[in-house]
Amino acid sequence: MVKTHPQHTNQVRIIGGVHRGRKISFPSADGLRPTADSVRERLFNWLGQDLTGMSVLDLFAGSGVLGLEAASRHAEQVIMVEMNRLVAAAIKDNQTKLQLGQINIVCTDAFNFLAKNKKQFQIIFVDPPYAWKQWDLLLRELVKHMLPQARVYLESDALPTLPAGWTILKQGKSGKSRFALLVYEPEV
Repeated sequence: MVKTHPQHTNQVRIIGGVHRGRKISFPSADGLRPTADSVRERLFNWLGQDLTGMSVLDLFAGSGVLGLEAASRHAEQVIMVEMNRLVAAAIKDNQTKLQLGQINIVCTDAFNFLAKNKKQFQIIFVDPPYAWKQWDLLLRELVKHMLPQARVYLESDALPTLPAGWTILKQGKSGKSRFALLVYEPEV
């Protein structure tokens, strides 16, 4: 059995941008599992290291590491949606410590946010708890919130069957996680 020092649990580090190497802390919560460093490194190699001027939506923010990573890499606007109040408060605390003013944290569920949101995004992160299975409905709803050529990063225990118009650009796996970078092109 490997022992972990309590100081190192519930922490993850930002791997790129102006806050590279900075650790963020997050509370324990049901279904919360931060995206691994190696997966984030691959994701930002796919997206590009510099997100200057980009609008980003982190729909199931969890630890906040994906949205904080995007902000560290100069994304112009990052909206992070997290329905757990304790977890959302920890994201706010990390945002304040890192002085990332371009982040807006919304404490609600993903579908409530999307129902009220009028903005569109260039990058959307979708990394819900593994037990969550409303993929078809979510992917159909996301289309309204995407700018042309937007990319959607999806992470789960298994990649869902994609509705018409969605294409996997890149994909990978790490442990129990399966992840993919998607694009949507409407059928003509």
